[in-house]
Amino acid sequence: MTPIYAVAGIRRLEALAAPAPGAPTLMERAGLAAAEHARALCGERARDILVLAGPGNNGGDAFEVATHLKRGFHRVHLVFAGERAKLPPDAARALAKWEAAGGDLLSAIPAGVRFGLAVDGLFGIGLARPLGAAHAGLVRALNALDAPVLALDIPSGVNGDTGAAMGDAVRATRTVTFIARKPGLLTLDGPDHCGETVVEPLGVDAAALLAPEGLLAGPDSLGRAMRPRPMNFHKGRAGSVGILGGAAGMSGAAFLAGRAALKCGAGRTYLGLLAPVALDPVQPELMLRPAKDLFAKSLLTVLAAGPGLGRSEAAKKALDAAIGAKLPLVLDADGLNLVAASAALAKKVAARAAPTVMTPHPAEAGRLLGRETHEVQADRVAAAKAIAKRYTALVALKGNGTVVAAPDGHWWINPTGNPGMASAGMGDVLTGIVAALLAQGASPGDAAVAGVYLHGAAADRLVASGVGPVGLTAGEVIDAARALLNSKKPG
Repeated sequence: MTPIYAVAGIRRLEALAAPAPGAPTLMERAGLAAAEHARALCGERARDILVLAGPGNNGGDAFEVATHLKRGFHRVHLVFAGERAKLPPDAARALAKWEAAGGDLLSAIPAGVRFGLAVDGLFGIGLARPLGAAHAGLVRALNALDAPVLALDIPSGVNGDTGAAMGDAVRATRTVTFIARKPGLLTLDGPDHCGETVVEPLGVDAAALLAPEGLLAGPDSLGRAMRPRPMNFHKGRAGSVGILGGAAGMSGAAFLAGRAALKCGAGRTYLGLLAPVALDPVQPELMLRPAKDLFAKSLLTVLAAGPGLGRSEAAKKALDAAIGAKLPLVLDADGLNLVAASAALAKKVAARAAPTVMTPHPAEAGRLLGRETHEVQADRVAAAKAIAKRYTALVALKGNGTVVAAPDGHWWINPTGNPGMASAGMGDVLTGIVAALLAQGASPGDAAVAGVYLHGAAADRLVASGVGPVGLTAGEVIDAARALLNSKKPG
């Protein structure tokens, strides 16, 4: 899987990869690589190009890009929003190169010019506060242009570690990011501002120089989570999933989780319902039981608790039994809410010997940490890691760029999924998918990462085929997930 580095890690890589004297600097390499992307975006006939250069090294990258484009016979209008005397050394040299090529420095975006492209080189990954008034005004003007926008490393105004748009932020058509991916490109507001993201490694083998904490989930995760099935195979070898939930008026959540588990490969799926239901007429293969019957000896391989569980005393008692079961456990929805509300249950989860996977949305994550939702969203990677450590669990913090974190501090970001998934029941389907992968022998980490990737990729496939995003339903995602799972070769 593709490595991801927080800003501090990228700074270490820049130091480790410093070129030998006389070799092109990282800034020079970045400028050349970005100039090629600029040409591809604007085409040969677009003569006028706007470049915004900021006060730091991101501005230096912009000077390099501008110089290459000017030498390529484009009319480059460069706005410098900084102070020459305060530029870092490499950026100062890049500015001198621009001026030696005959370039001028403008203080404002020229009026009346039809730009074929705008290049955002105001601020890079080091920005950790909202833009000042002058820079914010430039960003607003840039966003108002009728031209594609190429952002250098990260759109100005987006936090490189968290993905938060800190007030005004550039909305790019394409972001060319250098050396490796950063979490801010992939989660929260980042994907909405980056457009297409392309990595230019600049000749740096990042993973060989510095082991990454984070990884980008990819289709290879599905192969690792699945085992090849021999011809001599039976349902017992595919595991048995139990879904604990289905309080009165909420049985649909348990049915969705159960259908997802069944169609993603579990050999048997039992629904332990708090409110009695005789049959799922859509999926009669599901075996419906009173909740207490799930805990019969040797019935299950994996247990999932939470879909439609409710928060009654009966639900709490059933959840306590589920946490005490010596089985891999997936916790979602009210399973998480009950744990967050009970110090005794929380302590019991953290002490489990069997694996636990938790799949909170941001509000549930806040309850688990005793924080507000906005605090969780302010740093999604840190929040997921904190939950994983506190509860000794694999955690999938759902949302734009779902973050999966392990208790040892490693984390993954998922690139799949779309806004059509903002509908009821999607989390229940994810619970069933993860439980099915666990039942078939996947490790907790592989099940969580692959489950999240598959869940989003299935929704993406539906949208690509014309189903949604508006009106996309959780039930539709189940069959698409099954199709995708069967299209991948098991590891």
